[in-house]
Amino acid sequence: MLFTIGEHIRQVRKKNKLSQTELARILGMSRTTIGQIESGTVREIGVRKLIRILEYLGLELRVRQLGTPPTLEELRDKESV
Repeated sequence: MLFTIGEHIRQVRKKNKLSQTELARILGMSRTTIGQIESGTVREIGVRKLIRILEYLGLELRVRQLGTPPTLEELRDKESV
Protein backbone atom coordinates (compact mmCIF):
# COMPACT_ATOMS: atom_id res chain seq x y z
CA MET A 1 0.00 0.00 0.00
CA LEU A 2 2.77 2.49 0.88
CA PHE A 3 4.46 1.72 -2.43
CA THR A 4 1.25 2.61 -4.31
CA ILE A 5 0.81 5.85 -2.36
CA GLY A 6 4.45 6.72 -2.94
CA GLU A 7 4.15 6.05 -6.66
CA HIS A 8 1.17 8.43 -6.90
CA ILE A 9 3.13 11.08 -5.01
CA ARG A 10 6.11 10.64 -7.37
CA GLN A 11 3.94 10.87 -10.50
CA VAL A 12 2.17 14.04 -9.39
CA ARG A 13 5.41 15.62 -8.11
CA LYS A 14 7.05 15.05 -11.50
CA LYS A 15 3.94 16.24 -13.34
CA ASN A 16 4.25 19.48 -11.35
CA LYS A 17 7.95 19.66 -12.28
CA LEU A 18 9.10 19.55 -8.65
CA SER A 19 12.26 17.81 -7.51
CA GLN A 20 12.30 15.81 -4.31
CA THR A 21 14.56 18.49 -2.86
CA GLU A 22 12.12 21.29 -3.73
CA LEU A 23 9.13 19.43 -2.31
CA ALA A 24 11.05 18.61 0.86
CA ARG A 25 12.10 22.24 1.31
CA ILE A 26 8.56 23.55 0.77
CA LEU A 27 7.13 21.09 3.30
CA GLY A 28 9.97 21.32 5.83
CA MET A 29 11.03 17.70 5.41
CA SER A 30 14.21 15.99 4.28
CA ARG A 31 14.77 14.90 0.69
CA THR A 32 15.57 11.44 2.06
CA THR A 33 12.10 11.20 3.63
CA ILE A 34 10.42 12.19 0.36
CA GLY A 35 12.50 9.63 -1.52
CA GLN A 36 11.69 6.87 0.95
CA ILE A 37 7.98 7.67 0.82
CA GLU A 38 8.01 7.60 -2.98
CA SER A 39 9.87 4.27 -3.08
CA GLY A 40 7.72 2.72 -0.35
CA THR A 41 10.74 2.05 1.85
CA VAL A 42 9.96 4.52 4.62
CA ARG A 43 9.84 2.69 7.95
CA GLU A 44 7.60 5.10 9.83
CA ILE A 45 5.64 8.10 8.65
CA GLY A 46 3.16 10.12 10.61
CA VAL A 47 -0.30 10.51 9.16
CA ARG A 48 -0.09 14.31 9.46
CA LYS A 49 3.13 14.35 7.46
CA LEU A 50 1.65 12.14 4.75
CA ILE A 51 -1.52 14.21 4.57
CA ARG A 52 0.55 17.41 4.29
CA ILE A 53 2.36 15.97 1.25
CA LEU A 54 -0.87 14.76 -0.34
CA GLU A 55 -2.69 18.05 0.21
CA TYR A 56 0.19 20.08 -1.21
CA LEU A 57 0.09 17.94 -4.36
CA GLY A 58 -3.72 18.07 -4.58
CA LEU A 59 -4.20 14.43 -3.61
CA GLU A 60 -6.34 12.82 -0.92
CA LEU A 61 -6.20 9.61 1.06
CA ARG A 62 -9.30 7.42 0.81
CA VAL A 63 -10.30 4.45 2.94
CA ARG A 64 -12.37 1.56 1.64
CA GLN A 65 -12.99 -2.09 2.44
CA LEU A 66 -10.02 -4.29 1.52
CA GLY A 67 -10.68 -6.28 -1.65
CA THR A 68 -13.42 -3.97 -2.87
CA PRO A 69 -13.05 -3.36 -6.61
CA PRO A 70 -12.25 0.24 -7.58
CA THR A 71 -15.09 2.57 -8.44
CA LEU A 72 -15.45 4.09 -11.90
CA GLU A 73 -14.29 7.41 -10.43
CA GLU A 74 -11.15 5.77 -9.00
CA LEU A 75 -10.37 4.18 -12.37
CA ARG A 76 -10.78 7.54 -14.11
CA ASP A 77 -8.56 9.24 -11.51
CA LYS A 78 -5.87 6.61 -12.05
CA GLU A 79 -5.88 7.24 -15.82
CA SER A 80 -5.41 10.98 -15.32
CA VAL A 81 -2.25 10.67 -13.18
